[in-house]
Formats: sequence, C-alpha cells, structure tokens
Amino acid sequence: MAVNDARASSTALIEKRSIDYIPEAERHGRLLSQFTLWLGANLQITAIVTGALAVVLGGDVFWSLIGLLIGQLIGGGVMALHAAQGPKLGLPQMISSRVQFGVYGAAIPIVLVCLMYLGFTATGTVLSGQALGQLFGVSDNTGILMFASVIVLVTVLGYRVIHFIGRVASVIGVVAFVYLFSRLMSQADIGALLQIRHFSWSSFLLAVSLAASWQIAFGPYVADYSRYLPSRTSSLKTFLAAGAGSVIGAQVAMILGVFAAALSNGQFAGHEVAYIVGLGGTGATAALLYFSIAFGKVTISTLNSYGSFMCIATIISGFRGRLEVTRWQRLGFVLVIVGAATLIALLGQHSFLGAFKSFILFLLAFFTPWSAINLVDYYCITRERYDVPALADPNGRYGRWNLLGISVYVFGVLVQLPFISTQFYTGPLVAGLGDVDISWIIGLVLPAGLYYLCAKKWHSAVPDHLILPPEQGAAPIKTRPVAQA
Repeated sequence: MAVNDARASSTALIEKRSIDYIPEAERHGRLLSQFTLWLGANLQITAIVTGALAVVLGGDVFWSLIGLLIGQLIGGGVMALHAAQGPKLGLPQMISSRVQFGVYGAAIPIVLVCLMYLGFTATGTVLSGQALGQLFGVSDNTGILMFASVIVLVTVLGYRVIHFIGRVASVIGVVAFVYLFSRLMSQADIGALLQIRHFSWSSFLLAVSLAASWQIAFGPYVADYSRYLPSRTSSLKTFLAAGAGSVIGAQVAMILGVFAAALSNGQFAGHEVAYIVGLGGTGATAALLYFSIAFGKVTISTLNSYGSFMCIATIISGFRGRLEVTRWQRLGFVLVIVGAATLIALLGQHSFLGAFKSFILFLLAFFTPWSAINLVDYYCITRERYDVPALADPNGRYGRWNLLGISVYVFGVLVQLPFISTQFYTGPLVAGLGDVDISWIIGLVLPAGLYYLCAKKWHSAVPDHLILPPEQGAAPIKTRPVAQA
C-alpha cells in the first residue's frame, strides 16, 4: 500500500497519459476512490430529475421507487462489468472495442458515444447554470459559461484531479442529501405517499428504463477511471466498488426526485433546481444548496467531457495508427467539446426536461448492443486474453474492420426499432404492448446471444495470454494462461 501511495504522490498534477496503455510503474489508487467517484457522480441534480420523471410522466411513488431500484441493479451490473476491465487492460474502455469491431470499425459506436457525452454535458450544464445564476445573482446564460470554464480546467488536468473532485463531491453530496431528506420528511407525509399504489406496466417499465439507461450510459467510459489501478486489483472488488457507488448514489438521488415531483403539484417541471433548493430553505442555506448542486455537477460533467476527449482521440488514433496525444492536443479537443456542449445548452435550455427524457431513452438503442457485444467477448470469448499492442495496428491481429462485431451491432440496433417509444421515434409494436418500451431488454439479450453463438465459430484467433506492451525496453508482458472454456 505504501508503494501505491508513493506512486500517487509522485504523479504529476496534469495527466500525461491519454488513451495509451498505463504501465504498471504508473499504476496507483485504491478501490475506495472508485466508490467515491461514482457516488459523487450520481449524487447530483440530473439524477434527481431523472427519478422525478417517473412521477412527472404518470407513475405513482411506490411503484416508481421499485422500478427505479430494479433498473439500477440491472444497469449498474452492466456498468460495473465494464469497470472491472480497467485494471486488467490498463486502457480506456472504447479502445478495447477494437477487439470486437476492428481498429477502424470501432469508430462506429464511438461516434455515437461522443454524441451521448455531448448531450449529457449540455443537459448538465443547463442545470448547473441555473444553480450558479441563483448563487451569484447572474443570468442563467452567465452561469452556464462560468460552469463551462470550470469543466475545461478540470478535464485538462485529468485523472488525479477528477478522482479528487469525486471524493469532495461525494462528501458534499452526502451532507446535502441528508439535509434535504430531513427537510422533506418534516414537511410531507411520506407514508401517505407510499400508500398510493396504482400499478401500470407502462409507468413501471418506464421507471426501470430510466434507471437502467442512466447506469448503462456510463458503460462506454467507466473503465477510463479504473485503468490506473494496479493490474493485480481484484476484478470482483472493482466491480463491487464502482457498481455500489453508482447504484447507491443514483438511487438515493432518484428517490429524492420521486418524492419532490409527487409533492410539487406540477411546479417541478421547468423549475427543477429552484424547487429542490426550496425544499431546503432560503438565505444562506439556499446559497449552500445551490453551491452543492453546481459542485455535484462538476464531477459528472467532467467525466462526460473527459470521456468525449478519449473517444475523439480513439477515433483519430485508429486511423493514424498511434495512441499518443499531446497535452496541447488534449486542450484543443476539450475546448471544442465543451464549447459545443455549451452552445447546445444555451440554445436548448428552455425545452430541457422533455428533450432530456427522450434523449436518455433513445440512447439505449445504440449502447445496449455495444455493451452486450463487448461484455460477452471479454468475459466469455476472449476471456481477458487481449493483444494490447495489436489494438494500435490496423494490419495486426484485429484488422481494420471486424464484420462479425459490426454486423451483430447493426442487428442489435435494428431489432430494437419496433419496440422503441420516444418523441424521436415510436415503433410499430409499442401500441400492442400497452405503450411499454422494452427495446433496451431486446438490445441486451438478443445481440449478446447472437454474438456468443457466432463468435464461438468465427471469432479471429485469440492469444493464449493477455499480451501487454513492453515496459522500459522489456519484452511484451504475458500473463498466465486462462483455461479454455
């Protein structure tokens, strides 16, 4: 442990690595940081709003809470399985997709991931801008610009600062949420709300989908924040640390959102930040709550911006054939990413709630098949036996385009279309199912099964060992063999 602490203390404040492999000599950190990072990332206003949607859109309190918890556990399990890949591979999440899609082909899902990050950053910036506007007595637009400046700074500094912000955000979040819950309990009859039970499959599955989509959306970048952990770190413990932090944080925030929406008498939508702060009081207390909301959004918005940078760098490096990205290039990428998200936030802030609901549900159609393919390949087909140096070589083991992975991914997206129900698109089978959207279940199960069956027959050659890049001139590192299935 002392060696691990010494490595962390000797690491530069500004991260020098980007999407390249993290050598063992630079590994540091503890599993607790995974828990606090994801706890802090979820104890925030957007998670509150997501939980509130279950009630705003027609659900009752009791069944909304049950549905949200089920969605958290399902989606959180998927998210945590991705997190466990980080220490073993020492790579960002989307780089590993080259095994399933090819060095060039991985750009297909990554482009969609970039759009996801852009949207989440923009929606988070809207809520943070409202909080900063109230805190400093400025307009929401000015608050949005202030928040964007902070995100640029933290994203450029990178991994260590992001984890530090996560620890601070988790403490502030716990204090703020304990206070808000205590105020809520003193102002409302929670027991009476829980007694109102009108079960509806459509409302119940909407709650499940809201929570599952929230968690699954972390999948494309969760390993980015576990990849610095020593390679000997237990996969099970990494799974539990990241998953527990994310599930507990999100469920607590969404519970608050459910109760707030149920008590608002229609005043929540359009005034989300002001209403939540109003539960806690006025004056200095309100100012502290506005600060906690803005600070809570720093963590997740930085994760989104950092993830966007990683994805863009991954796409470019795939076609250029190398992994290194300079600090100046990082700054340029981050400015473009945050600038685009800020512009979207400024233009779309007044139609936030409805657009956000449709956005997070529609995203499931594109990320559940990717997640299913990646997890089945890693845990069932290759069984952690990756050739990491070959991930940067279009002429290497994984090739430019992997038609198997790409074909199953396209199938996974298309097979969901009849079951999708959003403002963007509603499938032909939705009405027959009572307006219940089950597309994300289809998108997880069918691509996973199809990829497993096809990959067992037609997958490209899998190395006998996990092959890692050479460190300090040594030969490529090979781990002990994994028994064949």
